[in-house]
Amino acid sequence: MESPYKGKTGLRRLMNAFGYSLAGFRAAYKHEDAFRQEVLLAALLIPLAIWFPVTYIGKALMIGSVLLVIMVELLNSAIEATVDRISLENHDLAKRAKDIGSSAVLVSLINVIVVWSLVLLA
Repeated sequence: MESPYKGKTGLRRLMNAFGYSLAGFRAAYKHEDAFRQEVLLAALLIPLAIWFPVTYIGKALMIGSVLLVIMVELLNSAIEATVDRISLENHDLAKRAKDIGSSAVLVSLINVIVVWSLVLLA
């Protein structure tokens, strides 16, 4: 059975999708401590990237690496919420899913350090 929202097209679909995206940001900010911390990090690092005297490509890489952390955290939060919706009991597969999502966030944070280091030291 498909979602009844799949039938929307054109501008109505875009407006709905934008509204769902904003709702997702609000939910993540309200319920996820890590997301709030990463938004604060982005609020500090993105203006700093713009301020640093590096090429536009360097700025784009620096900002992109920070935004990647936000994207990965949103996906990780979605995985965690889905796993918790299914069951709050301890289960090896639930732990594996959550740990893998957390690992993805860690890799994205390491990516920020690597990208910023390479751009600033170049």
